[in-house]
Amino acid sequence: MRIGIGYDVHKLDYNRDLILGGVKIPHEKGLVAHSDGDCLIHAIIDSILGACGLYDIGTYFPDTSDNFKDISSLKLLEKTRELMENEKYEISNIDSIIICQKPKINPYINIMRETLCNVLRIDISQITIKATTEEKLGFTGKEKGIACQAVCLLHKIKKGQ
Repeated sequence: MRIGIGYDVHKLDYNRDLILGGVKIPHEKGLVAHSDGDCLIHAIIDSILGACGLYDIGTYFPDTSDNFKDISSLKLLEKTRELMENEKYEISNIDSIIICQKPKINPYINIMRETLCNVLRIDISQITIKATTEEKLGFTGKEKGIACQAVCLLHKIKKGQ
């Protein structure tokens, strides 16, 4: 078994869609990034890559490449799943947290879990998503950005599977 952690943060600004966990969430601001800015998926990707002993998200999906301009992070997650499978690993579980003051994330957690499970080809019981505020402290509390953390536990695929 191997464990990996991931962390990502993006600035909030107007005239951007807010996409977290592959789900568009109604909000006056969205995340600024080269891709769609889905910092939950980016944290999950880094946790998977770390558990595989591979390089970070920027190595495989650099923000200097036009190939990834405005790309859905779900596509990046799918490519990450393929990298993981090439290394002969399967996901045991993923635990993650979204840190933001607004909007309220709880109404979207189940659809995020379902969306991510479909791409990762895992059961919904293998992924958790939590959300918290920072009580109006720091950049997330002042609604300047959103941060996400993820931990992933992988196990080797047994021969013959």
